[in-house]
Amino acid sequence: MKYVVCVPDGCADEPLDELDGRTPLEAASMPVLTALAARGEVGRGAVIPPGMAPGSDVGNMSILGYDPALHHTGRAPIEAAGRGVALAPDEVAYRCNLVTVGDDGTMVDFAGGHPSTEDAAEIVAALQAELGGDGVRFHAGVQYRHLLVAPSEWLEAQCVPPHDLSGRAAVWPTGPAGPRLQALMDASRSIVSGFGAKANQVWLWGQGRAPVLPPFSERHGLTAGLTTAVDLIRGLGNLAGIEVVEVAGATGWYDTDYEAKRDACLDTLAAGADLFVIHIEATDEAGHAGDLGEKVRALEHWDRRVLGPLTQGLDTLGPWRLLLLPDHATPVALRTHTCDPVPWVLVDSEVDGPGGTYSEAGTAALPVVAGHELMDRLTSRR
Repeated sequence: MKYVVCVPDGCADEPLDELDGRTPLEAASMPVLTALAARGEVGRGAVIPPGMAPGSDVGNMSILGYDPALHHTGRAPIEAAGRGVALAPDEVAYRCNLVTVGDDGTMVDFAGGHPSTEDAAEIVAALQAELGGDGVRFHAGVQYRHLLVAPSEWLEAQCVPPHDLSGRAAVWPTGPAGPRLQALMDASRSIVSGFGAKANQVWLWGQGRAPVLPPFSERHGLTAGLTTAVDLIRGLGNLAGIEVVEVAGATGWYDTDYEAKRDACLDTLAAGADLFVIHIEATDEAGHAGDLGEKVRALEHWDRRVLGPLTQGLDTLGPWRLLLLPDHATPVALRTHTCDPVPWVLVDSEVDGPGGTYSEAGTAALPVVAGHELMDRLTSRR
């Protein structure tokens, strides 16, 4: 038996007037997903436990079968693991976005104009040269997503994720370490702005100490791989002992190479792995941008470029089971994440399920399953 988990990041949404009261999932042309749901089982999953922030760190930890209420320590240390950045016991990691804040203090762009990874690396190097030292160090990541490592006393702060502030007044860090963080963000302005990019400063958030996850292979008795363009998901894979398969053309943006990710899944399973996770960020980015057209297109890319050829390829490998769900909702009208339960679909190539409709409305009346229980449901054939 082969197992696949598909994660269209943030694809769940809310009804929109522009779509005559439908959601992007209902409006997108997705005949393959519709057929899979009709022969499988659909439901609702609480990928974000009560009281926890609705982030991809929490949601994807749930999807991999780990209860975030027990294992989550913060977003940034997971990303640090994805970059191979080791944290000492007396260190804390912060996510360090390149952002654009307007002269009036409004968060204009939480992604700083989506700089290229190469251009961003030059900015981060300059930040390290000017502001690093005394236990503070900057680490370059992908596009606008970077890291700051600092002494543990920097942990005591409350920070707002920049994507929660799109088009709104920037809310500076509070708490004992708040002034220290604000001073560093203020100091970054002249450095970042000096590169002539759309980004004009850094934004710190998502802090935490290094987490510990029990190995995935020990929990489920399966060898696993995953592909992603996002350090956060790489980090979860590294922490769980899941092989991270790097794919050329994986950008974390609308132009990511869907086919390459699909083929990485099939190739890894054919080489002997039992389970593979395909994570694609495009739907989440469209939600944050408030771009309805791109969100619908990204869903249709999933159907045409991933799910159709993927299921055909899986048929050549023998029996298979597939679970598809987002790690949270990212409604285009809100441009940020919500804690709402998300729809999931589970398909078995050998055994038909009760069937259903894969959408927010199609699963609204169904009981909610804890997100971290779905991996067991996938792999144990319950």
